[in-house]
Amino acid sequence: MAVDKLDSPYLNGDPRSRIHGDASPRGTHSFLCMRSIIPKTISWVGKWLKTLINCHICRKNEQTKRRQQGFNARHGRAQEAGTINVFPAAPSSMKVTLIPVTPFQQNSSLLVCEATGRAAIVDPGGDLDVIQGEITRQHVTVEKVVLTHGHIDHCAGAKTLATHYGVPIEGPHPDERFWLDKLPDQSTRFGFPAADAFEPDRWLHNGDTVQFGDETLEVYHCPGHTPGHVVFFSRAHRLALVGDVLFAGSIGRTDFPRGNHADLVRSIREKLWPLGDDVTFVPGHGPTSTFGAERRTNPYVADGVQA
Repeated sequence: MAVDKLDSPYLNGDPRSRIHGDASPRGTHSFLCMRSIIPKTISWVGKWLKTLINCHICRKNEQTKRRQQGFNARHGRAQEAGTINVFPAAPSSMKVTLIPVTPFQQNSSLLVCEATGRAAIVDPGGDLDVIQGEITRQHVTVEKVVLTHGHIDHCAGAKTLATHYGVPIEGPHPDERFWLDKLPDQSTRFGFPAADAFEPDRWLHNGDTVQFGDETLEVYHCPGHTPGHVVFFSRAHRLALVGDVLFAGSIGRTDFPRGNHADLVRSIREKLWPLGDDVTFVPGHGPTSTFGAERRTNPYVADGVQA
């Protein structure tokens, strides 16, 4: 399937990323809603995809839905309209729906506790109509909005969405106030709709937990990409939401104000790797991977690579 290219400008002429994403060459993690997003952890067996967790990819484009429906018809697959049911859902599991938003295709995530129907929205950077449409489609009750960090493609829609549902915003770490206060400047600089500075209802610290429904997410403060970046980890489901700390085959950029490469590498190796090689992670941009795969192959933080 052909992939259309985004025309978003480079940041300061730097071709490594369109905005606050990875440090690898442009295109490595680029995708559009016109294209099925296939996580790195999936392997092909005949014409069927097999993997280990329950992950749904939400696309907002009607043409994508038609293409997927055509694929389903040819291969006898029953799918929910607008999603790719990549993993068979386990009873009483946490369902994860990735919703690429903003021109930078940032992976906002809708986390649903299937036992209770309660949900948390991670990093609603924009395209709130798409996020709200998916919430309505799944018939879930939003309990809170959670943020990994303060870059505009991750948090510009947080206040509006939280106000709409009457729920609190939790995260990021207090050191991220620097970026949240600069949201008006960020929106002007990168051509986003106007975004006002805000303060979350709850700042998060290393060792805190975030709860929704019967689910618990552990909080890890992982500075480097930004000073107050946090990562959310579901120990029960072996799933991490890492924002722009780590990517499949890359790591977050550190050439922003208060970014620090050494801190970022330390965060990954000392906070994330000990969680286990089997952990699947959802990055802020691009496909999923596992910590084990990145420890073996990531050119920036693989075991044996000197920082």
